[in-house]
Amino acid sequence: MDFFFSVRGRSGDGYSNRLGGAKYLAVPEAGGTLARGHEIGVSQWVRDVQAAAGATDGTKGQILIFVHGFNTDQWDMLERHRKIRSGLEAHGFRGVVVSFDWPSDGSVLGYTSDRRDARLAADMLFSHGIRRLSKLQTEECEYNVHVLAHSMGTFLVREAFDYADDDHGTAQKSWTVSQVAFVAADISSKSMREDSPKTSSLLRHCTRLTSYYSPFDEVLSISEVKRIGVSRRLGRVGLPSDPSEKAVNLYCGQFFKDNRAVFGDGTAVTHRWYFDSPRFYEDLHHTIEGKLDREVIPTRGRTTQGNLALV
Repeated sequence: MDFFFSVRGRSGDGYSNRLGGAKYLAVPEAGGTLARGHEIGVSQWVRDVQAAAGATDGTKGQILIFVHGFNTDQWDMLERHRKIRSGLEAHGFRGVVVSFDWPSDGSVLGYTSDRRDARLAADMLFSHGIRRLSKLQTEECEYNVHVLAHSMGTFLVREAFDYADDDHGTAQKSWTVSQVAFVAADISSKSMREDSPKTSSLLRHCTRLTSYYSPFDEVLSISEVKRIGVSRRLGRVGLPSDPSEKAVNLYCGQFFKDNRAVFGDGTAVTHRWYFDSPRFYEDLHHTIEGKLDREVIPTRGRTTQGNLALV
């Protein structure tokens, strides 16, 4: 079963590219689309997700929440969700992947409207996701919760964590996610400085944040143009020189260059190739497990400048 939390509006038996109310879906693995018939009550959905997380008497269950990015229609989101699940399972992941599905225009021309929708969806990710999660966490919590976000999804996650700290009820609770992985992040690199108020909530409520980046990301260069080039993107240039100790910079540029023929051609490929790479999933699995220090994960080496890199 594939699990989704969607804030797309309904359109007939399916969903639109407009914002709507929160809906919780459990889709059979053979299902090719998300449909109204897959919606279930939130209490039952939470129980099913917890059951699928794989907790045992000696091992905590793992729940990975994926947040897609800009220019992603629902069919692409479903396909990527399944790639992530199968890619991680191939390396031993026994938890559950849950995707947060927000309305995205599915068009490069829709960048501005997607950014606006992301702000609105971030509030719903907080209201119906983070706030609910914080209520479930106890000292005897049997689950580790992780977040994987791609492209503009990283902006949405950052904003949602900020909203959580602005909410009195949520801010009073002790809650955290374990690992946060940002892939091709469409947020400014400078926002990840140690003293940046934009990411203080995110870093305060996670154990570790890993940024996978590549200077060959052509889509993020488009993002920079739309911003008149004043704000370099995290997923293209990596962390600033003064990041939080919780943040990990992982250079993926050389790996992409060495495997470009495998990933194919096109601007979009430079931005999303990670999800077609078994090596990326191997590294992500080690990251989620959290058993190894960032320096000794076997999928990583050092560049000639001494920086951590995917190899």
